[in-house]
Amino acid sequence: MNFWEYLGNQHAQLLVDAYQHASAVFQCMVVATLIGVLVGVVTYRTEWAAGLATTATTTLLTVPSLAMIGLLIPIVGLGVAPTVIALTLYGLLPIVRNAIVGLRGVDPTLVDAATGIGMSRVMRLTRIELPLAWPPILTGIRVSTQMLMGIAAIAAYASGPGLGNEIFRGISSLGSKNALNQVLAGTLGIIVLALLFDAAYVLIGRLTIPRGIRA
Repeated sequence: MNFWEYLGNQHAQLLVDAYQHASAVFQCMVVATLIGVLVGVVTYRTEWAAGLATTATTTLLTVPSLAMIGLLIPIVGLGVAPTVIALTLYGLLPIVRNAIVGLRGVDPTLVDAATGIGMSRVMRLTRIELPLAWPPILTGIRVSTQMLMGIAAIAAYASGPGLGNEIFRGISSLGSKNALNQVLAGTLGIIVLALLFDAAYVLIGRLTIPRGIRA
């Protein structure tokens, strides 16, 4: 059976795996974005706090994904839980770092002007600082998403959802007639999903970032 015949026979299962893979990455990115931006907002004004946040998230990223999931299995069990926790933790670094950089890059004179007209700290943050810091934050989200697309494949080790199951099935049956097809289908599926997500982020950037800021 060649690759195209395999796709034709297994397209239903592949679509289910692709949906689960995309869903897991998307949901974890939403959580990682909320946490990452919040950490950035809390720490960007203080040098030591920003350094601590960056160092902590960098340390998390240095833990091998297979080891991370393996450590989580005795605590939360198999399935979705270790996948969600691991992906969320791995997605934090680019978002936290870019949130800090973006917020620090806001022109202080704009913040002073907003203070002068009576804006509160929350109003300055939501109406001035975060909108101006959005381009680097979005870049961090894009980087995190591309990372998580690949890392999510390891979730199959813990009976997690996604295209990693296809890859692991192929690896575990090396030598069989469909082993290569399974690995190739899972890998190409992840690449296609990564490209689709990135295209969506480009569109979001065009819709949410004023042309002057993009320039």
